[in-house]
Order: sequence, then C-alpha cells, then structure tokens
Amino acid sequence: MKRSICPILLTILLTACSGNPTPTVPSAANPVVETAVVSGPDVVIASAKVTPVQVSQLGFTISALVKEIPVREGEQVKEGQPLVILDTPDLEFTVIAAEQDYASKSLAAELQKTEKVLYVSPITGKKRWYALPKEVYLKALSEADQSKAVWDSAAASLAQNTLLAPFDGTVVDVQAIPGESVQSGQPVLVLADLQHLQIETTDLSERDITRVKIGQGVDVYIEALDITITGKVVRISPRAETVGGDVVFPVTIELDEQPDGLLWGMTAEVEIKSE
Repeated sequence: MKRSICPILLTILLTACSGNPTPTVPSAANPVVETAVVSGPDVVIASAKVTPVQVSQLGFTISALVKEIPVREGEQVKEGQPLVILDTPDLEFTVIAAEQDYASKSLAAELQKTEKVLYVSPITGKKRWYALPKEVYLKALSEADQSKAVWDSAAASLAQNTLLAPFDGTVVDVQAIPGESVQSGQPVLVLADLQHLQIETTDLSERDITRVKIGQGVDVYIEALDITITGKVVRISPRAETVGGDVVFPVTIELDEQPDGLLWGMTAEVEIKSE
C-alpha cells in the first residue's frame, strides 16, 4: 500500500528547495548598522553643550574669617547685592578712627579760616585783634585733606570684606561656611546668569573650522528636550584645544530664543550652515 505525501509537508519541502532567499530579521548577532551623520558641503555638524553667557568664580582680595553668607544656592541675586561678608573688626576700627581724625582736622581748618587772635601790647596794654595769616589756614586745610585721604583709603579696605554680585545671576555654588577662614584669591562662590544660556561646540575639528564664520545660521538640537532651535555663530575661539588627541576649536552660538527647561550642561548637536 502506497502512502501519499501530506500536502503541508510537500509545501515545506518545495519552499526549502526554492532559490528565493529568506528575509533576515535583525538580531544581536546581525545588528543593523546606521550611517553616521557627517559634515557635508553646505553644513558643518558638531557636538555641543549648554553654557551660561556669564559665569564667575568669586573670591576675596584679603584673608579673614567668614562672618555671614546672606544668600543660598539656587537664589537669584541682583548686581551689587552682598553675597559673602568677612569678619574684619580691625578694618572697621581703622575706618572709625580715620573718620574722627578727619572731622577734627576739618573743624580746625574752618575755625582758623575766620578766627582772630587777641594781641595785648606788653608796653601800652592796648588790645588788638589780628586775623590769622592765610598760610596757617592753608596748612590746616592741607592736613584735613590728608586726613580725608586716609579715611577714604580705610573705607576702601573695609569694602573688601564684602563680596558683591558683579551682575544679575543665580548662586550656583557656595564653597564656604560662616566661621571658616578664607584666604586671598580662594574661590568661595560661583555666580552664573542662567537666564541667558548659549551653546558651545566641543568637537568642531580644525578641518571644518575654516568653513565657519561669524553670523552664520545654526540649527541646534537639544537631546534632553527633543527639540530643535535656531541661533547664530557669535564667537570663534582664536586658540585651539586638544580633546582626546584631536585638535578642536570651540565655537559659541547665540540662541534666537531660550526654550523652557534648558539647563546648563545639557548636550546638543549643531548644524552650522556654511553656505
């Protein structure tokens, strides 16, 4: 008795023997290779990061103990606002003493300007009033002016005990505490303008920098926000940097508008329109 071949089995055998290739499904063993985006004739592409337009690491020109820090990290401050105050009683005493000395000498000069001296003749006993010589007044006035200069100098020295905000910004980092001793030139606070952020390239090579010019338009893709915004080139570093053995030139890009949620340090990809 003959056995017939099952139709399903016959179909499988015919498919296996046919010359048509079976589609390959991507897997870990066969990954799909994506083509990297590179700079073209009309555009220069580079990685970048978000940075503040203004950022300053602040410190003192004198050494003393920290008396007070009236601001906190994350606080927005205005230009001229006190940030850190040092404890300097010796400077305060010098200012008070200099002020009192000037007040005394200034009053003496004014009195000698109009004061008259009573003269009594030892022979006749007659009395007569004489105005002081002008030179006496001028000498007293000169001494008062010198005293005022000393007072001004003492006040200027005292002003160095207070760190003032050089611009409107946000306190990013406070690196001191009350009671701590700080030295001249030691960083104690970082202030940044987070309301005005910019883009700075990190890997724009020396091969592409010759195609970049001030004023060129730029498309900026912010990865964290998944948005693309526009801007323009406002600065090209005149000096190269070495990153991972490659020679690169930082390029600064001003944004046409600052989107909500943009933060210092976010990464970006820029396309500079070289034509």
